[in-house]
Amino acid sequence: MTELEDIKRVTIIGAGTMGRGIATVFAGAGYPVRLYSLFADELESALKEMRTTLAFLADNGLGPEEDVEAVMARVSTTQAMDEAVEGTQYVVECVLEDMALKQEVFRQLDELCSAEVVLATNTSVMSPTEIGAKAVHRERILGTHWWNPPFLIPLVEVVQTRETASWAVEVTMALHRAIGKRPVHCKKDVPGFIANRLQHALWREAISLVERGIADPQTVDDSVKYGPGLRWPVLGPLENADMVGLDLTLSIHNYVLKYLEDSHEPSPLLKDKVEKGQLGFKGGGAGFYAWTPEAQQALRARLLDYLVKAVKQHKLSLPAN
Repeated sequence: MTELEDIKRVTIIGAGTMGRGIATVFAGAGYPVRLYSLFADELESALKEMRTTLAFLADNGLGPEEDVEAVMARVSTTQAMDEAVEGTQYVVECVLEDMALKQEVFRQLDELCSAEVVLATNTSVMSPTEIGAKAVHRERILGTHWWNPPFLIPLVEVVQTRETASWAVEVTMALHRAIGKRPVHCKKDVPGFIANRLQHALWREAISLVERGIADPQTVDDSVKYGPGLRWPVLGPLENADMVGLDLTLSIHNYVLKYLEDSHEPSPLLKDKVEKGQLGFKGGGAGFYAWTPEAQQALRARLLDYLVKAVKQHKLSLPAN
């Protein structure tokens, strides 16, 4: 059974966007990190981007107080799986969202790592139970769903499978609190976990409002951003229900729920846009809006600026050493 003080090294399997971002967080929090990828060019790119991220955090008054190279000195890379897990106590898998690939990675990790090493998958939607199905020591397998960008978003969903031991959940929760994250415990392995279920319930209703001609995309987005969305950082939906009174909540639900979108299939409007190649940012700029390259860049910049300010305001930045 592994406890927080036992964790001296962290291994990240996969050096893509999430893998390199998660590696940056652990290294910034003081943990030696070994980053694995089959591809040398991906590892080279990851190290370059990690330095850029650390500089960005420093420029904005976030992250570790050490200079960039002091943090990067804790990061090593390898293209060999056995070398990647040697001497580690905690592994985070960040490979492509391909079930067969993830199952094979976990089969190998299970063979290479002793039974007390925690094996976590960063999948955003796939079942950690299914991902770990080919492993023997499935009691140490769970999900840790980080959100992008991982160096700014505090939330990490810790997803317990039917076979995850309580000690694996406890040490995972403690580890993520120690590196400045806000871990939440998803007690059952269900599709979408917690936050994605909430997010896509809203998206379903938002798309439905546009599809039915009730409002245009800008109006729907403005209604969220300048209304309930302003309260969400401090007032969650269940806090809000308690605040207004559960009797009023029940009364509202008795009236309105039958009118809300409850389709179990994707919206015909969404399907039509995808069939036409109107994919948003990666579809030449056409989606629910028409995006020029400049508008895309401006939105990304506004998002980063907002997240930096929110993290500072709520004191959820990475811990300094």
